Amino acid sequence: MSIALDLDQAVARRPIPKGRPSLVGLMKPELAQALTAAGIGEKEARMRASQLWNWLYVNGATDFTAMTNIGKATRALLADTFVIDRPEIVSEQVSSDGTRKWLFRFRDPQAPLLPPVEVETVYIPEEDRGTLCVSSQVGCTLTCTFCHTGTQKLVRNLTAGEILGQVLMARERLGDFPGGTRPDDGGLVPAPRGSGGSEGDSRAITNIVMMGMGEPLYNYDNVKNALLIASDGDGMSLSKRRITLSTSGVVPQIEPTGREIGVMLAISLHAVRDDLRDVLVPINKKWPIKELLDACRNYPGLSNARRITFEYVMLDGINDSDADARELVRLLAGIPAKINLIPFNPWPGTNYGCSKSDRIERFADIVNRAGYASPVRTPRGRDILAACGQLKSESERLSKKERDALEGAIAF
Repeated sequence: MSIALDLDQAVARRPIPKGRPSLVGLMKPELAQALTAAGIGEKEARMRASQLWNWLYVNGATDFTAMTNIGKATRALLADTFVIDRPEIVSEQVSSDGTRKWLFRFRDPQAPLLPPVEVETVYIPEEDRGTLCVSSQVGCTLTCTFCHTGTQKLVRNLTAGEILGQVLMARERLGDFPGGTRPDDGGLVPAPRGSGGSEGDSRAITNIVMMGMGEPLYNYDNVKNALLIASDGDGMSLSKRRITLSTSGVVPQIEPTGREIGVMLAISLHAVRDDLRDVLVPINKKWPIKELLDACRNYPGLSNARRITFEYVMLDGINDSDADARELVRLLAGIPAKINLIPFNPWPGTNYGCSKSDRIERFADIVNRAGYASPVRTPRGRDILAACGQLKSESERLSKKERDALEGAIAF
């Protein structure tokens, strides 16, 4: 059905009331405030907020009826007033190497006539960890020329609840909640780790990286709230050292990220000269390499124990020379850093090729000899387009006219 036909039908309908708001993604004070607005007394609302927090993020509850330490009348009020939403799974693919990719669909209960949006989320299992690559936006504004996501125009930011929804749904599918079961469809899940781990010994998801679709620092407030909830000791309780936010270089938001969120930082660098980075990562025209690296040197909490990761995609004949490697070392002097060398992952329509393996090894050797760890990232999930730089969905941005027409049919 075309969008034009949808618009005609929407405008002809009687106004549709907005749906019940979701509790997922609200900070604890916001959660208590929402309960108070629903008619629960302030003292009780604070207690219920803590109970709900535990049910949502520790137990993975999706139904108020499961919350047995909350009275039936209060549960009924909650069910009539709010929802606990999770994304719809459009597809789930498992790579030959065990990597798992989901296409998640989100519908906005506050704007029921707007088309749903879709994002991709990737789970990368290893022997001692399981990393979930989470999206922050539908599409992207940055148009990095080597990145598949950059070919999809920005549709909209994801809410904090939608960012967390990816984590909650992945944990459900991987059997990470109490009573859950691991999938048996061939995808790998890391074996239980030894005792003493602060993350718990049997989690499938031990790490989160904000490296999926979108630029996290262009959706700062929602990403901030989502990551603070994910790292809350009474909730998902992921260590902030196991959460990494990757940015292409939104310089003004780098210092607040360290001060207000406190997670690990990764920088999508990919070039050592401004003229080349202007092409590969166009945001460089606004905040060039020197400004970006100055912000990195001043990142709150930066130390040898909390190094910044610099991501560097290896493009054949573009940025992979010995001279590039030496300049990279010179640029990063004085910054506690690790350099991830990423073999380019091809996608349909790209004009780039991956550097040859011996060239990557030579580049890594130069960086290693200078004292920087420079692991070569093993490509994962290439066969299902789940590798770094390959994520994309089919969601498209509505024009302002189309959005206004749809929203005009909704009663506020």
